[in-house]
Amino acid sequence: MNLVERMAAVRAGKTPPTDGADEGQAAPEPAEPLVATLAEPAPPATAELKSEALGRLKDKVTETLYTGLAARLNDSSMTDDQLDALVRTELKTVLATETASMTQTERERLADDVLADVTGLGPLEPLLADQAVTEIMVNGADQIFVEHDGRVALTEARFRDEEHLRAVIERIVARVGRRIDESSPLVDARLSDGSRINAVIPPIAVGGSSLTIRKFSKEPLRVTDLIRFGSITGEIARFLEACVRGRLNILISGGTGSGKTTLLNVLSAFIPDWERIVTVEDAIELQLQQEHVVQLESRPPNVEGRGEITIRDLVRNSLRMRPDRIVVGECRAGEALDMLQAMNTGHDGSLSTIHANSARDCLSRLETLVLMAGMDLPLRAIREQVASAVDLVVQIARLRDGSRRLVQLAEVQGLEGQTLVTQDIFLFDYEAGMDENGRFRGSARPTGVRPGFSTRLADQGIDLPADLFGEVVERRW
Repeated sequence: MNLVERMAAVRAGKTPPTDGADEGQAAPEPAEPLVATLAEPAPPATAELKSEALGRLKDKVTETLYTGLAARLNDSSMTDDQLDALVRTELKTVLATETASMTQTERERLADDVLADVTGLGPLEPLLADQAVTEIMVNGADQIFVEHDGRVALTEARFRDEEHLRAVIERIVARVGRRIDESSPLVDARLSDGSRINAVIPPIAVGGSSLTIRKFSKEPLRVTDLIRFGSITGEIARFLEACVRGRLNILISGGTGSGKTTLLNVLSAFIPDWERIVTVEDAIELQLQQEHVVQLESRPPNVEGRGEITIRDLVRNSLRMRPDRIVVGECRAGEALDMLQAMNTGHDGSLSTIHANSARDCLSRLETLVLMAGMDLPLRAIREQVASAVDLVVQIARLRDGSRRLVQLAEVQGLEGQTLVTQDIFLFDYEAGMDENGRFRGSARPTGVRPGFSTRLADQGIDLPADLFGEVVERRW
């Protein structure tokens, strides 16, 4: 059998004999490479072809809009509404010539995607609109993670390329008067809805630009929401309300993403409406509901390295603003010294947050932050300041099941020798175990110890009932 006959036999599904074999004998299996070469690849699915075509059309329409509106897209004199109207008008003209064979649904989807790329945040727009998403983490153009119900998961959303991601980052920072480039590759900013943003670009971000967005709900959470989520109990809510109204100085301690700012928002709602509140933050995150509120925000240095306003500058300035309460978004450096001095000089009822893993670690870290102020203070003097200033440490944590829980409430009792003495009032009950969904059943339970500052609260007409502190619960760690 010659080569032509062999090829015809293979196409017909028969196995031709090899050279030298009789026609009536069984021939060996043909070589695998020959069959693979003759097999025709299966055509791609129609849906995939259509998706690719839509993707190419979207890129073409977006490029056309950028070309036609390049000068006006960066016009700082235009408001967001004016820019949106301009782009929509131009987009209708472009789509009229490009989408004749598309359905109405496909046209609307294409228009939304193009608008998101040109005036919005591209593939991040639907994630920002999803109220269940609390954090968005972009690790380069092809990896977008989100936190949903306390769990982190990879999404299907993608940026076209690194250039697309950089354009979105630059659009974000330009809206708040910041800049980001190779000479200044780090930036903190916030969106119009208060969501906090951190962006890092090459050469600092080696694998591609990184963008982190911490979302905040449009409606601030209230104490009833935290009780419903299981973060705190009704008894703890009553206790914390009494402490805030009684003008105790409170530190909220916890790790990154544990809910410190959310709890600070909730506690600030207990401050009476007639008191003057001054807040100090790196980026405005607090959503206070009172009318008499002044919000101060720090400012980074400009291109020449001048004009920086630090948190410490703002804390010191707030003392001259006749505040009834000073609320510091987070203590992370030398401003801790100024905050302690304010607490010790008549500005009681102050609130702040700090990064730490327990109440004991919170006080130790506070000492370290005071030393960062550059003052050559003896350790005992610092501890005396802490013991006199801080009344209560509220410890919250993000547990293994993704939930945020209040795990410890500790009173700062004073100084014995060189040691700060604390007393636990509430502790989380880990021994309750987990349910069938992998969620902790326990909650913070009273230790049976009545705090020493209850006398101070009673003098102000705030009574803490004895049954609020329950039975003694032994500490298990």
